[in-house]
Parts: sequence; structure tokens; C-alpha cells
Amino acid sequence: MPGTSAAIGSSGSAKQEHWLTARLKRAASGSNVVGRKLLWSTGKAAWIAGTTFLILCVPLIIEMDREQQLMDLEGQQGLLGAPPVGALAPPAAAAK
Repeated sequence: MPGTSAAIGSSGSAKQEHWLTARLKRAASGSNVVGRKLLWSTGKAAWIAGTTFLILCVPLIIEMDREQQLMDLEGQQGLLGAPPVGALAPPAAAAK
């Protein structure tokens, strides 16, 4: 009967492996769900941050660039001896 005890032992081992495999599959499935939720939340947060940046920061950056260009233009005209940009009023404004 030693052959039958080995067969019983191996079937018990197969059950143990099956139980372990099922548990690993459940863990992998759970981590897959968590990973998808994390990816979804991260995507939403990135979209909100990107949209907020476009609405709030881009106009500020554009305005700062315009201001810098105006200051550069005034500096160049000052070096050339020309009057500043706003110093000369157009003739229509002077007539009023």
C-alpha cells in the first residue's frame, strides 16, 4: 500500500497548489482593479491640472511676455535717442 499513500499525498499536494493558485489569481485580479482605479484617478487629476494651467497660467505668461517686449522696445529706443513709445501723442489726440 505504499503506492496508495503516495497517490493520496500527491493529490493533497495538488489541492494545495490549486488553493494557492486560486489565491494568487484573486490577488492579481484585486491588484488589477486597484491599478485601473489609480490610473483613472491619476488621469483625471492630470486633466484637471492641465486645464487649470491653461486657464490661469497661460494668459499670465503671455501678458508677461508682452510686457517684456514693450520694455525691450523702450530700452532700444532709449539707446537710439528716440522718444519713449507713449511720449508722442498722435495728432488727433492733441487736437481734442
